[in-house]
Amino acid sequence: MNDPQFDQIPETVLDWHRSGQGAVLATVLETWGSAPRQAGSQLAISGAGEMMGSVSGGCVEGAVVVEALEALAQGCPRVLSFGVADETAFEVGLACGGTIRVLVEPVGDAPTALPENLLRDIVAARAARRPVACVTDTQTWQRALAGPDDAALAPRFRADRSGSDEAGRMVTLYNPPLRLVVVGAVHIAQALVPMARLAGYDPYLVDPRAAFASANRFPGEEISPDWPDEALDALGLDARTAVVTLTHDSKLDDPALLAALRSGAFYIGALGSTRTHARRLERLRAAGVPEEAIARIHAPVGLNLGARTPAEIAVATLAQITLALRGAK
Repeated sequence: MNDPQFDQIPETVLDWHRSGQGAVLATVLETWGSAPRQAGSQLAISGAGEMMGSVSGGCVEGAVVVEALEALAQGCPRVLSFGVADETAFEVGLACGGTIRVLVEPVGDAPTALPENLLRDIVAARAARRPVACVTDTQTWQRALAGPDDAALAPRFRADRSGSDEAGRMVTLYNPPLRLVVVGAVHIAQALVPMARLAGYDPYLVDPRAAFASANRFPGEEISPDWPDEALDALGLDARTAVVTLTHDSKLDDPALLAALRSGAFYIGALGSTRTHARRLERLRAAGVPEEAIARIHAPVGLNLGARTPAEIAVATLAQITLALRGAK
């Protein structure tokens, strides 16, 4: 998993708790000023003082661990507030100081502790690539899980935005990792795949042509040799997946586009000139694809940056994918 927001923290906390050593989950509630970790960022702490993850650039983790072990001993959650001075901030790589509020929750059976069964359900949802949010009332310590079908939370899921809601409750999102499916192991893909990985996507390359789908051209990458529609259907596309077709061959691109249009993929892009895309649209209409579905295709692929080289086209494509994911709706 390469999405920086998709780590193994809930899984680690659950394992530590089940092993009997005790575990605490620390979550950033809010930040002000220069903060290296956004709301929803998490730190796992074991009863032995082990850590995974972070809630800052390193300036408050030590204090959070001390508080977490105290909370674990008492079985009670707490909210911590830290003011980071400019001098301290500079030492950990920040331009200026700020304030961080952190929710610290021990896992256990105590009335206000984080219940094991709720943590177990979060872990199960993540394993199934099912988006889920934990909504915590920090006054009563009541907690509930919700999904993107909750109208009030849907924009948060779309924007990956954890944090306090209008009622003052903490909404911690557990979105599946982002994926980018690239159909066509062409020159542009050689630039796009590593760029996407750096941007936090889990790339998945599809090309049944052995001459293109070479390990020498894409070292360390998983390449599916299946026909594109079969590969995409087997992978299972969802709202955290982007699809880009790059082969310039209708025999490969069209089946991939048909599979993508049947899915909830948040972005679908296709390489080709305006004329090539016009012919593509004729074929899709002839195949019975409705206009509202056809309108989902971004083509020619990428933002109009004047890109010419394969690397520049990859930059323009990733920029358009980012705009589709993060831009104003």
